[in-house]
Amino acid sequence: MIHRIARAIVNVLLRLFAHVEYVGLENIPDEPPYIMVTNHISAFDSPVMLTVCPHTIRALAAAKHKRNPLYAPLLAMMGSVWVRRGEVDRRALDGALDVLKRGEALGMAPEGTRARGTYALQKGKTGPAYIATRANVQIVPVGTTGTEKIKHNLPRLRRTGVRVVVGKPFRLPESGRVERQKLREYTDLIMRNIAELLPEEYRGVYA
Repeated sequence: MIHRIARAIVNVLLRLFAHVEYVGLENIPDEPPYIMVTNHISAFDSPVMLTVCPHTIRALAAAKHKRNPLYAPLLAMMGSVWVRRGEVDRRALDGALDVLKRGEALGMAPEGTRARGTYALQKGKTGPAYIATRANVQIVPVGTTGTEKIKHNLPRLRRTGVRVVVGKPFRLPESGRVERQKLREYTDLIMRNIAELLPEEYRGVYA
C-alpha cells in the first residue's frame, strides 16, 4: 500500500518537471523476486525507478542519506536497505538477500555512487553479482538518461526529457558461492548489459 501511494505521488510530481519516456517495460518479470540494476547519474534516479517498477521494490541507499532531511524520510518509508560505502557491509548484504527471500524486487546501482562530470559509467562494484548468485534470481538491466539535467532545469521551470530503457532480464552463469574473480567477471557482464541500453557517450569504461 505504501509503495502504491508513494509511486502515485512521485508520478504526479515527476510530470511537473520532467517528461519521461519509458522503453521496454514489457521486459519486467511478471513477479519478483529479481534485481533491477541501473546506472546512477542523479539523485532523481531513485524516484524515477520507483515509477518504472510495478512491484514492491527496496533500494540500496547510502547510509550518509540518513542525515538528509529530504531523502531520509522517503527512503525510510520505502524500506530501503542502508549500506555503508567503501567497505564490505555484511549487514546490508544480508538485508538485500532478505528482500529477495520475501519475494520483493531489489533496486541497485552497481557503480555504488553517482557518476559526475561526463555522467558516463564507472567501474561496477561486485555487490549485485554477489547477491544475484547467492539468491539465484534474475537481473533486470535499466539504462537512464536525462535525470542529470533536472537539477539544472528545475530552477528555470523547464521540463527535462528523461529516457528509461528496460532491457531483457538475464541470469548469471552460476549461483551459490562464487569465487571473487568470477564475481568480477559477472559484474562486468552486468555493466555491459546496462551499457547496451545507453547512448555511446554514457557508456564510459564499458564503451
